[in-house]
Amino acid sequence: MDTVHLSQKHLAARWRVAEATLERWRSDDLGPQYLKINGRVLYRLREIEEFENARLRGVASNSAKEGPQS
Repeated sequence: MDTVHLSQKHLAARWRVAEATLERWRSDDLGPQYLKINGRVLYRLREIEEFENARLRGVASNSAKEGPQS
C-alpha cells in the first residue's frame, strides 16, 4: 500500500486554516505528527485522519439523537 502525504498547503486548505497556523502548531508541539525531509514538511494522510477522529465530538449514532428511551 502506498502512503499518501499532504503538504502543508494541502492540509491548510483541508482544514481551512492559514499555513502559519500549522507552522505555529509545529513549533508549539501541537497538531498532528509530521515529517520533515530536506526542509519540506509532509503530513501522512493516515495521521491526519487519526488526528481528526480523535477530536470528533457529538452524538455517535442517530438513535442517541432521539433522546433517552422511556
